[in-house]
Amino acid sequence: MDSKSNTSGHVICDINHQGVALLSINRPEKHNAFNAQIIQGLLSHLANLKKNPKVRCLILQGTGKHFSAGADLNWMKSMASKSRSDNQDDAASLALLMSQLDTFPHPTLVRVQGFALGGALGLICCCDFAIALHNAQFGLSEVKIGLVPATIAPYVCRAIGTRQARRYMLTAERFNADTAQHIGLIHSVAHENEIEDLTNRFIASVLLNSPDALSKTKALCLHCDASPIEAELIDYTSQLIAEVRVSQQGQEGLNAFFDKRKPSWADESFSSEQLSAESSNATFENQTGKVDFKLGGLGEQGEQ
Repeated sequence: MDSKSNTSGHVICDINHQGVALLSINRPEKHNAFNAQIIQGLLSHLANLKKNPKVRCLILQGTGKHFSAGADLNWMKSMASKSRSDNQDDAASLALLMSQLDTFPHPTLVRVQGFALGGALGLICCCDFAIALHNAQFGLSEVKIGLVPATIAPYVCRAIGTRQARRYMLTAERFNADTAQHIGLIHSVAHENEIEDLTNRFIASVLLNSPDALSKTKALCLHCDASPIEAELIDYTSQLIAEVRVSQQGQEGLNAFFDKRKPSWADESFSSEQLSAESSNATFENQTGKVDFKLGGLGEQGEQ
């Protein structure tokens, strides 16, 4: 079965038969710097993927040498000559992109190489799991050009904490992948020959888990983050587990556990034991065959 591919300007979306969606910013000649068109392309694809019942997880990446250099400066220059109202509308689109990625109902993984600057850090912080190549460089550089990291700030502060955010937002200093992992911006640092294996293991884990439980757990995390531990949250959590226990997938999962069989949603999944550390093309195996698209786009990592 071939994967389905859809291109919107400089944004490419692929979905394979297992429901793994690959969303790529494809503007390598501009270091994947984003402008209004790319923001709208990402928003459009996220909206379509959210409605697609076949989608199980999402991988976000940038093609070429760099994940993203952040906002396109020519775009920023053009907006500086427009009205405050126009700028408000433009900023609202970027804020909406962050929100839509943050609340995307399925697990998300972002893969980072080269530069990840400015607004690109917002995209990273909105994903559930982040992998960076060992040579990746990060920075919140907005104040250097008289701007502020406004729309991404809520997600960056949540991910790395206000204390670290204040340091890196105020100094605009660059930092490497090891530091990014230390402060909680990314989860894993990988070399070129390891990133596909880490990607495969993420996908394998997701495809073995209940789709409904995954979506509800993401919503639960967001709800807990925004709520004090008071009566409302306590009531929400008790109602949620009661609802899930009697749901179709809740019943199926419990029955499968006691029957010592795989639940129905895992029938087409591949297990972690089948993953190969040598899977440089990401053509990994499952019980029914190979995953039918390659997770490319991270080539030429050694070039700067």
